[in-house]
Amino acid sequence: MKRNFDDALLHRRSYYALLAESPTGDEQIEACLRFALKHVPSAFNSQSTRLVLLLHEHHAALWHIVERSLQARVSVDDFPETKSKIETAFASGYGTVLFYEDRAVIRELQQRFPLYAGNFPTWAEHTSAMHQLTIWTNLEDMGFGASLQHYNPLIDKEVQEHWSLPDSWRLIAQMPFGLPAGDPDEKTFQPVDARMRIFK
Repeated sequence: MKRNFDDALLHRRSYYALLAESPTGDEQIEACLRFALKHVPSAFNSQSTRLVLLLHEHHAALWHIVERSLQARVSVDDFPETKSKIETAFASGYGTVLFYEDRAVIRELQQRFPLYAGNFPTWAEHTSAMHQLTIWTNLEDMGFGASLQHYNPLIDKEVQEHWSLPDSWRLIAQMPFGLPAGDPDEKTFQPVDARMRIFK
């Protein structure tokens, strides 16, 4: 389906129960990511965002890495709950999108525009956030459920080595997605007027 922009944002939620099924073909998932990389804006048109799409056994491999990394750091008593969450909310899905920012691009901009050198890392985070929201919303519009996770920097080195990713790529977030296996939690809202000022 293709909702209008407001409806698409309204329906975007965090799903923590996923199935390894897809409502669409893999080529449409790839097209969703390509669209975001091409059309989402970036500071100075830096185009510093990098994406990695993990499907099938690659998706499973990522969450094995996460599980092993956490098992080495979480207490024996707490790990069963952690393991269950990984298996039902993330690994159980159809795929994962990894969001990266290319530090080589950021360094080059810092050298070219020294007046703004300190801002470029922050602006890269903004760029990544826009890509995350765009892809999350579009995946949901395609019929997927998704959530945004941050197991970096815990998993960075092993993920980089496993998929032979460039050293200059910095991992920002992980987005597991799949067919929703249940409804999302109820969403609560703080008063909008307390979070906005209007002067006219």
